Amino acid sequence: MSTIKEVREEIEQIDSEIIQLIHKRVGMAAKVLEAKKKEGININDPSQNTVVQDRAADAAVELNLDASAVKEIFNILIRMNIERQQELRGEGNLP
Repeated sequence: MSTIKEVREEIEQIDSEIIQLIHKRVGMAAKVLEAKKKEGININDPSQNTVVQDRAADAAVELNLDASAVKEIFNILIRMNIERQQELRGEGNLP
């Protein structure tokens, strides 16, 4: 039987892995931006955003997770990626 400390340490490790994956995902912004430039696609691509959200919701349902909450998480990830692409293009939130 695990102690609460052991369980929390395991959760902390999972949280660290999630952060690393977010970093990796946002790090793809440069590649995405380059591809979008070549193909003449706007940084914010609502149809692709929907594809990503639907894919995440479907995966959540398969794992018996709250699809709505997972979609919210992916909305944040999409927004982070859009903001990073805008920064790379020189359109960041500069004063």
